[in-house]
Order: sequence, then structure tokens, then C-alpha cells
Amino acid sequence: MPTDDLPEAFHVTTDEQLRAVSNLTRHRIMAVLRFEPATITQIAGRVGLAKGSSSYHVRLLERAGLVKVVRTRKVRGVTERYYAMAARSIVLPDPGEGGPDVLMRHAVADLEAAPKDGERHVRMAHLRLTEEQFAELGARLQALADEYRALSDPSLPDASLVFALFHPASGRHTEGNDAK
Repeated sequence: MPTDDLPEAFHVTTDEQLRAVSNLTRHRIMAVLRFEPATITQIAGRVGLAKGSSSYHVRLLERAGLVKVVRTRKVRGVTERYYAMAARSIVLPDPGEGGPDVLMRHAVADLEAAPKDGERHVRMAHLRLTEEQFAELGARLQALADEYRALSDPSLPDASLVFALFHPASGRHTEGNDAK
């Protein structure tokens, strides 16, 4: 199933959907399905799970509407199902005050699990921007991510781009007094 046929975004709106994407294993399964459909066996091999566990997690994602069966075929009397993402991207609701940002937690877990000897570009910068500059930077980062997503080739190795542009909670850092 070509990704051209997919809707642009799937908006997570229910508790069931939020629970489905909040699990790191299911997040990694969705990463496997990002560019091409896969069977339970293929997913299990790529994520490093037993087939039964892989099947359980895929069923939860399917019930939540995040993945769907896009093709079936008979193999030695058994119906093999190919699963794919329901949309090109998943849009999560903003976390409530003090709530965990699921997407960033998954990104940090993926970064920590990435090979230590692999190439990485990780940087954190503290900026002081006007609201106009803040909005412009956010738009430029989004455009850059969209530009490179359009260039993605499923035959190439995965690369993850994560960015967060936000105003930190007030009072956590003050001039000359960093929080410990």
C-alpha cells in the first residue's frame, strides 16, 4: 500500500487511542509500519518480540484505529495479514499540566536504545526569542521535518528527528541561578 493513499494525520482523541500510543513497544511497532506494511512475524522480528506479544500489541493498535490490515494472502492454509499505519502521522493531544509528554518520552527511550557507536546529532539550546521569532522557528522546524519526510526512502535505514520548541515553566531557571 503506497503511503500516498494515507490520510495526512490521525488525531488521537480517545483514552483507548492514548493508551495505545503511550506504550513504548507499540510506539516501536508503529515505527516499523511507518513506511511499509508488515506481517506479525515481520514486526516481531524487527522489534525483537515473540510473535504472540507482537500480535497482542498490533491488535490493540488496530482496535484503537492506529493501524489497519491493508492486504491478506494465504500461506499454507493460513491467512497472513499485512498491517500498515492508518495515517502518515499521529497527532497527540497536548499533555495536561504536569502530565507526561508521551512523544518526547518515547523519543528519549529510542535515543537511549540507539547504538552508542552510531552517528548522532543531539543538541539542546536555551534561547531568548520574541513571540514572533518563536513562531517563525517553530514553522521552520516543521517545514524542515516535512521536507525531509517527503524525501524518505523505505529502502534506506531509519533516522528519527525529534524536536521540541517550548517555553519552560517559569521560575525553574533564573539569571545566575540554575536549578539542580
